Amino acid sequence: MGRLSLFASLALSLLLAVGSAEAQLRVGFYSKSCPHAESIITEEIDRAIRVAPSIGGPLLRLFFHDCFVRGCDASLLLNATSSSNPTEKDAPPNQFLRGFALIDRIKARLERACPSTVSCADILALIARDVVHADQGPFWQVPTGRRDGFVSIASEATQLLPAFSANISTLKSQFNDVGLSAKDLVLLSGGHTIGNAHCFTFTTRLYNFSGRGDNSDTDPSLERNYLAKLRAKCAQDGSDALKLVEMDPGSFTTFDNSYFKLVAKRRGLFQSDAALLDDADTRSHVIHLAESDNSVFFKEFAGAMVNMGNIAVLTGSQGEIRKNCARVN
Repeated sequence: MGRLSLFASLALSLLLAVGSAEAQLRVGFYSKSCPHAESIITEEIDRAIRVAPSIGGPLLRLFFHDCFVRGCDASLLLNATSSSNPTEKDAPPNQFLRGFALIDRIKARLERACPSTVSCADILALIARDVVHADQGPFWQVPTGRRDGFVSIASEATQLLPAFSANISTLKSQFNDVGLSAKDLVLLSGGHTIGNAHCFTFTTRLYNFSGRGDNSDTDPSLERNYLAKLRAKCAQDGSDALKLVEMDPGSFTTFDNSYFKLVAKRRGLFQSDAALLDDADTRSHVIHLAESDNSVFFKEFAGAMVNMGNIAVLTGSQGEIRKNCARVN
């Protein structure tokens, strides 16, 4: 099977699995088997946020990056067993993710409380909810009952994860492939309201954007004053490639709708942010959220997170409950 047909087949499998997920997951799945599971996770997240306030964004993105490849099965957390078989964690889009040690600590506590009961996939889903709430965002009920997958392949992450530089057609296609709508795309992009990004993820917008090579060759969709501020932070020669820049300046540890206000003013950090204005449907959602108060965004974001959490889940006798999130049993 050719590479393109292989990934098309995987995307189709994910889409077909979405339809049955909602019926198999349920709120309170661990209410009898591990009644303190959610409170243990919340306690650990609250402690982590107090110590490192900027960790919320990276932890939220772990859930995104997991669900878009093979569904929400914690395949992102698996370590490679040999250098010849790299896992999703090793793929270029995932090499700067953070929070794995915290997940290991949470899993160890849950194993002591309720051995072989709470899946790593559910831990990721609950962490995502808890970091959003800890950063002053919404709280929502998370359907649980996911099980953990056995397979993790680096090349799939490279192929399937939405890129910072993606255009709107690509973004809509990738979200559609996993059963998510254009509205979900906009709402989930709102996760960029918390966290930082390295300069290398957006410097092509600042310098030599079209390959012309002169100093004025910048992304025309980027507001000029914001462009100047980003250039002051990130050098053209790449010496600042790993420097961190707030994705939502002045509000990067507070979950709110300011992201949409910035995007509407052409001050989104990534090309994928700016691309949301290039389509009538996604643009209307951006403007609606920018002009509404936080309560509208909070309610709709929670719904989009539940939708994403349904992607190709393993339930029942499928998969396993890992004892250690970094390796299969």
